[in-house]
Amino acid sequence: MHGKRRCCGAPPFLFCRTRHSAGPRGKIRIIVESRRKRFGIKNTGNSHMTKKSKSKYPKLDELDMDRRLSNSDYASELKKLQRKLVQIQQSYLFSGKAAVLVFEGWDAAGKGGTIRRISTALDPRSFKVWPIGPPRDYYLDRHFLLRFMERLPPRGAITAFDRSWYGRVLVERVEGFTPENRWKAAYREINDFERMIIDDGMRLVKLFFHISPDEQLERFEERLRNPLKRWKLSYEDFRNRRRWDDYAVAIDEMFERTSTSEAPWTLIPANNKKYARVTAMTEIVGCLGHGVDLAPIKLQGDVLEEARQYLDIPKSVIDSLAGRTE
Repeated sequence: MHGKRRCCGAPPFLFCRTRHSAGPRGKIRIIVESRRKRFGIKNTGNSHMTKKSKSKYPKLDELDMDRRLSNSDYASELKKLQRKLVQIQQSYLFSGKAAVLVFEGWDAAGKGGTIRRISTALDPRSFKVWPIGPPRDYYLDRHFLLRFMERLPPRGAITAFDRSWYGRVLVERVEGFTPENRWKAAYREINDFERMIIDDGMRLVKLFFHISPDEQLERFEERLRNPLKRWKLSYEDFRNRRRWDDYAVAIDEMFERTSTSEAPWTLIPANNKKYARVTAMTEIVGCLGHGVDLAPIKLQGDVLEEARQYLDIPKSVIDSLAGRTE
């Protein structure tokens, strides 16, 4: 049995074909592998799910945490993905498209490292990263989605949220910062919010980086010992770890309630940082580049005319760079 679903805010006529019988992990695998083929990206391994599931949303305990990527494969794939990101950004800049990337995951799961590899490739004039912490007093007196709405990208830009509005149903729920009736209402509010920005033409990618408790502890120790990473370690990291099981329950319910056909979650096994980065960037490239013309931008006639006067370039080359003049 086959079906179709919208691809991360792609126009209604663009769909990703999925096999319902394969379960949600099968869906993720098919989508990601089709994107690898489309963009000439090497397959990093088999499906990262270990079990088949009849549920329609991701689950932490079904993830294959042993996925790895060699250093040589990582370097090759990273270079390809970063080049595609450059092409996508240029296309968005001149076509007026916009995109939102949501990075969620456990503390020390590798969100920041993936964002840095993306930032390295992109021009900061149309790519913005918002690191999200506790809201200041101004926002505490207003609806929790306001500060995120204010940070959505303009036309032609891409915005990444390093943590996001999902804090409402994760840390605010688990730590008791928000009344139960309000964080329960947030599932509907979040789905409406995401549907709204997608209907407005934005593409949305939601990534969750999952690591094991043992791997997290090793990374905490690495941060403690490394003076250049020590600033990343905080009291909240250990506080959150003490309530790992409570967070796991909240995360699975978040997937169940907010992994929709319009805005599905991609669950990434992140015990191996290189595998996680390539998997996440493959998903981003696939979604943002789906159905988008990535051909080089054609220059305007006045630019070419000036180039003819000042640059010693054959006329045939100048003519080949010209766009339509109507």
